[in-house]
Amino acid sequence: MSLLEVKSLKKVYKTRFGGQSVEALKNVTFTVEEGEYVAIMGESGSGKTTLLNILAALDKATSGVVLLDGMDFSKIKESNVAAFRRDNLGFVFQEFNLLDTFTLEDNIYLPLVLAGKDYKEMSAKLAPIAETLGIKDLLKKYPYEVSGGQKQRAAVARALITDPRIILADEPTGALDSRSTDELLRLFAEVNRQGQTILMVTHSARAASRAGRVLFIRDGEVFHQLYRGDMTDDLFYQKIADTLTLLAQGGDRE
Repeated sequence: MSLLEVKSLKKVYKTRFGGQSVEALKNVTFTVEEGEYVAIMGESGSGKTTLLNILAALDKATSGVVLLDGMDFSKIKESNVAAFRRDNLGFVFQEFNLLDTFTLEDNIYLPLVLAGKDYKEMSAKLAPIAETLGIKDLLKKYPYEVSGGQKQRAAVARALITDPRIILADEPTGALDSRSTDELLRLFAEVNRQGQTILMVTHSARAASRAGRVLFIRDGEVFHQLYRGDMTDDLFYQKIADTLTLLAQGGDRE
């Protein structure tokens, strides 16, 4: 069984004035295997943000099914949604979402504090993560004292510390310079090699070229997908760029 199963997902919004319907997602179906690193790409308005919000249990589909480890999102009680997200999903955002009044360490600990974990357990879980991400000497600093790339590494640590079934990353390189982007993508590849499943929404072909598979969304549907196979980053980047050109030109599926 796949770790994540998305079946015939549809999302329809009603406009505020006039009651017209807008179909953000039409018939989205795909699976993600445990340990995969999947990127989702598409132009603005293609439906990828709506899709991510549903996968993050922040929004509900109009119809269709989302299963994580066999758990049907539609069966989760409203009172249990926050705990489900905390226990199963890790989030990495474009804008880091760190609290400036907390140290990096306290920001990273926050989901475990909310889960009622004790300090010794939290400290033991953070030590290897901080080592992997290269932030063990930064933990007592505040977000305003470190660079954007260091903030994002702390955000990745916060996502990893709960041992999530899957990390959902929303434009994680969008606020970073090229050097910090390369470093973050290297770290994503490293944690993926360690077995972490990652699903990343991105506009960046450069970021997507580090994934193992890319799903392209157009007009609320999965338009096409590419598998890395044994391609180099450069060759995969070119394949992705060619597909984005096809998308922009309104071409048909291959």
